[in-house]
Amino acid sequence: MAATMSTRSLESLAFVVSIAVASIGAGPAGARAQAPAETSGATYTAPLTPWGDPDLQGFYTNKDENGIPLERPGEYDEQSLAEVEDSEFADVVRERNERARERASLIGGAETGAGPVHWYEHYDAQNSRPWLLVDPPDGRVPALVAGASPQAGFGGARRPGYGPADSYEDRSNYDRCITRGLPGSMMPAIYGNAYQIVQGPGFAAIRYEMIHETRIIPLDGSPHLHPSIRPYMGDARGRWEGQTLAVETTNFNDRSAYRGSRADALRIVERFTPTAPDTVLWAVTIEDPTTWTAPWTFAMNLTRDGTQQVFEYACHEGNRGLENILSGARADERRAAESGPRP
Repeated sequence: MAATMSTRSLESLAFVVSIAVASIGAGPAGARAQAPAETSGATYTAPLTPWGDPDLQGFYTNKDENGIPLERPGEYDEQSLAEVEDSEFADVVRERNERARERASLIGGAETGAGPVHWYEHYDAQNSRPWLLVDPPDGRVPALVAGASPQAGFGGARRPGYGPADSYEDRSNYDRCITRGLPGSMMPAIYGNAYQIVQGPGFAAIRYEMIHETRIIPLDGSPHLHPSIRPYMGDARGRWEGQTLAVETTNFNDRSAYRGSRADALRIVERFTPTAPDTVLWAVTIEDPTTWTAPWTFAMNLTRDGTQQVFEYACHEGNRGLENILSGARADERRAAESGPRP
């Protein structure tokens, strides 16, 4: 990734040591959260803003959700989320963290100066669940529609007939420091897992640390933008469903449609449900009838942390990272040309 380390990296050791991140119910390491269907009857009631909406404001992190696979792993083929024993899950979390610690020292490699392992937030995560996908119940992304061929990742497919680094246009939106897209901007990563929710009468906003975007979400019942207007993060409209903030996003850009779905058919509905004083369940429903045979939903925890803030993310298109990706590709091509065709 061409993104540079944020200012946050320089303070990460003190940050990681000082914060206390709680999972649902403030349970012990490895304790599991409930799936969205199981929390629908939750009794927790969030405080209200002065204008009467549930108050979700604050700084959040989902670093503890690092390492959770999207789909149900094969070892759980015969189990549902509710059937995974806490002791079994605690062992799985320990194994995930061991693997993450082993990989942390390799991030960036010795040549890039990516930094010591204490800069990273993706190990020692206290996962809330064994996998993220909660619907369909089998924990698998639904089958593709016949003829659909989405490509996973940020930024869509590269230009046909071009290499991975012929031009800046061949790099992903993430490499170009434009966006991680939706829901990518709130997916846990090795660092930069801070988010701020701000509310006002008729509006909510979410600020993301990594790549430093802000989504403005009208809550006034106004219609979506004209279909010809397609921002990288799509066009969001929100509403309250009791304690839950539901955010529907459409009008996606071709280069930022999730997992290569069709921008003009993709609809994403996020639900932010407070389940405890310091925990919000973030459930995301993906719907594109031209790509998948059914909608599907995944969920994870966002944990409020009053000691946290959104740091500057010093990443911009045209910085050294992107320049070096392209110049490195040209150097590879020169070496290949000089060595001649392989026998």
